[in-house]
Amino acid sequence: MQTPSPCDLLIRAGVLITQDENRSVLSDGGLAIIDGIIVASGPWAEVASAYSASRTLDLSCRLVLPGLVNTHTHAAMTAFRGLADDLPLMEWLTDHIWPVENRLSPEIVYAGTLLACAEMLATGTTCFGDMYLFEPEAARAVERLGMRAVLGEGVLSFPTRAYETPQQAFEHIEAFTHATRDSTLVRTAVAPHAVYTTSPEILQDSYALAKRLDLPWMIHAAESATETTQCLEHFGKRPVPYLADLGLLTPRSLLVHMVDIDENDIDLVAKAGAGVSHNPRSNMKLANGFCPAQKFMDAGVPVSLGTDGAGSNNSLNMFAEMNAMALLQKAHRMDPTVTKAADVLDAATLTGARALGWPELGSLAPGSPADLTALDLDHPGLAPLYEPISHSVYAATGAEVRMTMVAGEIVYEDGQFPSLPQDELNGLATTLRQWALARNQ
Repeated sequence: MQTPSPCDLLIRAGVLITQDENRSVLSDGGLAIIDGIIVASGPWAEVASAYSASRTLDLSCRLVLPGLVNTHTHAAMTAFRGLADDLPLMEWLTDHIWPVENRLSPEIVYAGTLLACAEMLATGTTCFGDMYLFEPEAARAVERLGMRAVLGEGVLSFPTRAYETPQQAFEHIEAFTHATRDSTLVRTAVAPHAVYTTSPEILQDSYALAKRLDLPWMIHAAESATETTQCLEHFGKRPVPYLADLGLLTPRSLLVHMVDIDENDIDLVAKAGAGVSHNPRSNMKLANGFCPAQKFMDAGVPVSLGTDGAGSNNSLNMFAEMNAMALLQKAHRMDPTVTKAADVLDAATLTGARALGWPELGSLAPGSPADLTALDLDHPGLAPLYEPISHSVYAATGAEVRMTMVAGEIVYEDGQFPSLPQDELNGLATTLRQWALARNQ
């Protein structure tokens, strides 16, 4: 008999959704992990006979799947959760969000991002793409909680609390990128806010920076009919053709929202190889319309999923986004066969990882980081179990998450975060609320 090879950790899963190239789903599955990387994935009996470890994690009553990838949020905007609801996008932004953001500080970004990371880990997300200000503070929060993030300092044409000019923003981004080069948890992106808050020169300069540093380039695009009207008035083109004519649609580009679009827009994005981040619940709450995600996918466009910020969602729960994506597309197309559960899970894992330039993530196959989440199979909302992928999209709510792991380390388990005590977490919420309400004092 062959001697088992040593590994750091063995995991036994009641059900294992691997998201490998064959989309294998295993009953009584197993993972072997060395230095935070999966070295074997398969039936438990085979993995356990091939590897030995000083530590075995028994998740035999759990549904284990790859950690979810949220490709668009504004993490620190947990500070605005519920602050201004039931409003149109532009009124929400200009009358309620931007005035408070004029008092934004590094400390508030750190506190808001800590709270966001805790929420995401508790609902199975292990990596997110961010667009906000003071992103080095967000990085500090991400590193502390032990999750992964691709952080993009938002670039706007007007002064912000983080910088006075777009050029200063570019300098901050470059310095931040160099400072995080050795991090295994934090990567960076270039994130101009939108066509209506920038100029052609800013957009082209931002893309040139992303290309030079080999970073993802992400932008809010075609989020509303108002944006389209403004773009036509100022530049004589709809947002997508405007970006295309500036040379900004490439495989490096991640277009967020893509709600107010036409068939020509879809064709331009598909031919360019750009990606789309679909944020269904935020778009529905702001009544901006529907991203035709299925049409994009039919055209070969990689569609990933994002939550947007907690100020306009009002949660950062990717299980809720998966459910919304599937149901919204079916209702919009009046066809129950479109946007199948497997396609939606791909959007929340593999496609999301690629959209953020981190293709190693999103699966539990050999060579992938051991980033995963485990759902309680004893939860009545998951019983009986027939199709695990279907349950992940249509039945799971995020409340069933019992454990989340990043790089082989448990970062959330049964309501607890190893690096964030509950009393400190409670204090963060109090701090953010007091800060936000101080605008009226």
